[in-house]
Amino acid sequence: MEQDLKTRLLSSITGKQWETIGIHPHHGINIPLFALRSKNSSGIGEFFDLLPIIDWCKEIQIDFIQLLPLNTCNCESDPSPYNAISSCALNFLYLSLQQLPFLDTLPALREKLPELAKLSHTNKISYPEVLAQKQSWLNEYYNQVGTKILESEEFKKFHQENGWLDPYALFRTLKSHFKNTSWKTWPEDLRYPTPEKLQTLYELYKKDIALSHFLQFLCYTQLKQVRKYADEKGIFLMGDIPILLSSESADVWEHLELFDTHLYAGAPPDMYNKEGQNWGFPIFNWDALRKTHFAWWKQRLGYAQNFFHLFRLDHIIGYFRIWAIPPNHTCLEGHFVPEEEKEWEPQGREILTMIATATPMLAIGETLGMVPKGAEPCLNEFGICSMKVLRWGRIWNEEKSFIPVEEYPPVSLTCCSTHDSEPLALWWSLFSSDSKAYAKYKQWEWEPLLTDKQREHILWECHHTPSLFHVNLLQEYLAFFPELVWPNPEDERINIPGQILPANWAYRFRPFVEEIISHKELFLKMRKVIFSPSIS
Repeated sequence: MEQDLKTRLLSSITGKQWETIGIHPHHGINIPLFALRSKNSSGIGEFFDLLPIIDWCKEIQIDFIQLLPLNTCNCESDPSPYNAISSCALNFLYLSLQQLPFLDTLPALREKLPELAKLSHTNKISYPEVLAQKQSWLNEYYNQVGTKILESEEFKKFHQENGWLDPYALFRTLKSHFKNTSWKTWPEDLRYPTPEKLQTLYELYKKDIALSHFLQFLCYTQLKQVRKYADEKGIFLMGDIPILLSSESADVWEHLELFDTHLYAGAPPDMYNKEGQNWGFPIFNWDALRKTHFAWWKQRLGYAQNFFHLFRLDHIIGYFRIWAIPPNHTCLEGHFVPEEEKEWEPQGREILTMIATATPMLAIGETLGMVPKGAEPCLNEFGICSMKVLRWGRIWNEEKSFIPVEEYPPVSLTCCSTHDSEPLALWWSLFSSDSKAYAKYKQWEWEPLLTDKQREHILWECHHTPSLFHVNLLQEYLAFFPELVWPNPEDERINIPGQILPANWAYRFRPFVEEIISHKELFLKMRKVIFSPSIS
């Protein structure tokens, strides 16, 4: 790596983070935790399912694992990890039940685990069923050992250090009490409780609140153990911090002044969405956040750094300006906030400076979409990687020619697909005009189905750009072997953005973790595409 690049990054605002991560090529895999399943998991990927994956990565000699957000969400109505109901609380569905404390003293509960393990044998995750059965089991577990755990010094320290915990637990309790209705329909003294009212509610719902405390402490403990194990193996964990939160989140209820709930965030019309997108999330009130010196953001980042070494900063261009849509208006009738273009770069610089200096985690910017002028130079100056997706890496003029990968900037992350896009094989067949253009760029004879040789070349190229980070979804490597992927390529897709569909976020890898890590041909293929100096 060029010495001037190292000097530049180490002297940037993220210099300490780069010193920790290392200024050299990093190779990783993107694994949605929910998509994993092991012989021990109960219906969905669990925290400790990552431990054998960490060992496997160490053996392959790749050094980071990218995860999607792990925050709790409303799993019954929308299991999207980007529609979180808390900026900090983790999803207790990810708890590894087999490894919970004191379980050896509870034989009746242990005997129920094989039945729960059957939930992992469906092709898709059934969130309502997994939630109902896992919650029932955890309630019984709490009744037997909850007091012992909540009286521990470890829990007391956790409770004392995390100010978000009590309001979140109360919000969950009230949500349950009001049959999961919107908090905006609650009585006024619960919508906008005074400090005195809050104390009354904490006392009134003490038992239910304690259950949420208990579950969050268990999540914290297990994910911290995963982080510790990754540290021991020299593997970095890459988290994901969504830019926005559900309007039905504990954070919006508790800190209503920090959000503008009169506007919905989205995206303006572009070549992919001619009507634009309305995500339905409230936007931030940055003036109110400034008055608190961004305390809410610092709390959010501070909790995440317990678990992650680096993180994907979702929709990073939204920190410069965000598309805001008034209620009952179309996306076309939205506008950017701030409205004045001259304010975009100063705002982005201010917020990203706060984020970069508030945490030891290294930020990787998700820069997809219409990137405002000044954003890319700012990220480069700050040492924050932008994102380069091979299939979309084109000069969008009349010719729409592909950008040669050797021209990718070093301060970037290269991938060939994302959790919101079609996997390679599906993209190749569904978007033939794009794949024909790509084949022409590569001087290949276009065929309607992506060949293994073409897949191998695309993945190899993805790992051999000048970028400092290279990562792909695990299923892109599994696809070399028909027995490791679902027969229908559509079933390898994680999410179709802009739509609420039963298949969204319900994806599972076809093989169990045990099969993935013991598949010798997969191991050799990954070593080849990641580390071979050339590919024929």
